[in-house]
Amino acid sequence: MQPFRRILLEVWREACRHIEIDESTLAIVRLLATQMPLGRILVRRIDAEPASIVTVAAAPPEPHSPIAEHRRSFSAEEFHRLLGWTRSGRILRRGKRLTGALGLVLPPDVGGDLLVVPLGGAGGPKGVLLLVAQGDREFEDSHLEMLESLREPFSVALENDQRLHEMARLREAAEAERGALLRRLGRTDLGETIVGEQTGLRQVMERVELVAHSDVPVLILGETGTGKELVARALHVRGSRHQGPFIRVNCGAIPSELIDSQLFGHEKGSFTGAEQSRQGWFERADGGTLFLDEIGELPLEAQVRFLRVLQDGFVERVGSAHPIHVDVRVVAATHRDLAMMVRERRFREDLWYRLAVFPLLLPPLRERTEDIRELANHFAERAAARFSLSPAHPDEEDIRLLQSYDWPGNIRELGAVIDRAAILGNGKGLEVAKALGSMNSREVRTPPSSTASSPGVNASPHGEVLSLDEAMRAHIETVLKLTEGRIEGRRGAAALLRINPHTLRARMRKLGVDWSSFRR
Repeated sequence: MQPFRRILLEVWREACRHIEIDESTLAIVRLLATQMPLGRILVRRIDAEPASIVTVAAAPPEPHSPIAEHRRSFSAEEFHRLLGWTRSGRILRRGKRLTGALGLVLPPDVGGDLLVVPLGGAGGPKGVLLLVAQGDREFEDSHLEMLESLREPFSVALENDQRLHEMARLREAAEAERGALLRRLGRTDLGETIVGEQTGLRQVMERVELVAHSDVPVLILGETGTGKELVARALHVRGSRHQGPFIRVNCGAIPSELIDSQLFGHEKGSFTGAEQSRQGWFERADGGTLFLDEIGELPLEAQVRFLRVLQDGFVERVGSAHPIHVDVRVVAATHRDLAMMVRERRFREDLWYRLAVFPLLLPPLRERTEDIRELANHFAERAAARFSLSPAHPDEEDIRLLQSYDWPGNIRELGAVIDRAAILGNGKGLEVAKALGSMNSREVRTPPSSTASSPGVNASPHGEVLSLDEAMRAHIETVLKLTEGRIEGRRGAAALLRINPHTLRARMRKLGVDWSSFRR
C-alpha cells in the first residue's frame, strides 16, 4: 500500500488541475480506491438562495441514477439546523436510521456504509462529502481519518466550482441584459452608428466626441423619447471606460424607501428583509459608467448623498460605517427643467452645478425632420424582424405624413407608430396612414410656429398649448387603446413604447392614467 501522504498530494493535484469538480472527483475516486473499499464519491453543495442542497459531482458517474441530480429544498427551520452542523466526519453503518442534520444531507437510495464530512469553513458547511462503501464491505476508523484529511482539497474544489458556475450565471445574465437592451434600442450591435449622427444630431455628437474621454459628469437634457440613453451609451463606448460596465438606473422607477439601498447598497441585517449584503449601483459600475436616467425624480435626501459620492468618490452602504471607494463616471439625464426645479427648491443647486459641467441638449424629432426617412426605414426593418413579417419600407406618401406629424413622443413614438403600421399591414406593407389616423386630428401640423417648436410644448386641436405631461398622457392613452389596456407582452403598451413595463406603470401613476379603463 502506498503511503497515504503521497496519495493526499495526488488528491491536491487533481483538485487543482481540473476546472470542473466532477472531473477532479472522477480522478480522485481512482486514487482512493487503492486505499479503502470505495464504491462511489458524492459531493453535495449547500445553497443559501434558495435554501437547498444539490449533488454537484458523483463518481463513477451513473447518468440514470436519481442520486446524480438530486436536489432537496429546505424550510427555514431545516436550513438553520443544517447550518448548525459543524461536527467532524462520521461513519454511518448500513441500515442505520438517520435523524437531524445528517438526515437532510443524504440523497435517497444510498445503500452500504457511508463516510460523511462537512465541507466549508468556520461560517458553517458549504457542502458535504460522501464516500459510499463498495458492495457489502465496511469502512474502518482509519478510513475516516483519511477522509478528514481530504476535507480541505475538496472544499477548495467545491469553492472553485461554485465560483465557476457563478461566473457563468453572471455571463448569461449580462448577455440577456445586452440582448434586452439591443431589442429596446432596436439595434443589432452596440457599436452601430447612431441614426442622424451626421445630420440632425451632428452638433450633439461633436460634443460627445469632445467630452467622451474625460471623466467629468455629463447632463443630457431633452424631451422624452429623444434618445438620451443612446447618447449616454455613446459617451461610454467612445470613452476610455468602454471596457468597464455600463449601468443604467431609472431614478423615477425606484420606490423612495429603496433608493439608498439601490444606489449605495446595504449590509446584511441593516433593515427588515436585508437577508444578504448587496452592492449598490455605484459599486456595480466601478471602473465604468453609471447612467442615471430621470435624475430629476431623485428625492432631495438622496440628492445629498449622491452629491457626496460625486465630490469624494466614496459610498457607504446602508447599515455600514465603512466607506467604499468607487471609480465611476456619472452621466445623468432628464426631460425636466432642472434650472426651474432649482429655483423652486425641488432640486439642489449644488448638485445642479456639479452635474451641469458639460450639458448636452438633444433636439426633439420635430426639429430634425431630415432624419425621419432614415429612422422610419430603420424601425421598419426592426419591426419586420420582431414580428416575423416580410420586410417593407415607407413610401414617399408615408414619409410626407411622418414629416408632417408633430411627434410629442419623439423617436420613441416614431418607433411605436412604425411597429403599429407593420402590424396593421400584416406583412403586405406599412399602413402608416392608419397608424397615424387616431392622432392626426390633434397633432399633425402645418409648419410649426415658434411656440409649437419649443421643447416640451404641443398644440391641442383647438390651438391651445399642451404641457409635456398632457402630451405624454395623451400618447400613452392612445397606445393603451391600441393594446386594449395590455401593458406587458410582445404586443403590450410597454413593448410598443419601448420602455420597461415597471417604468410605464410608474409614469401612468404619476400622470393619472388608469390602464384598466382601456380593457375590453
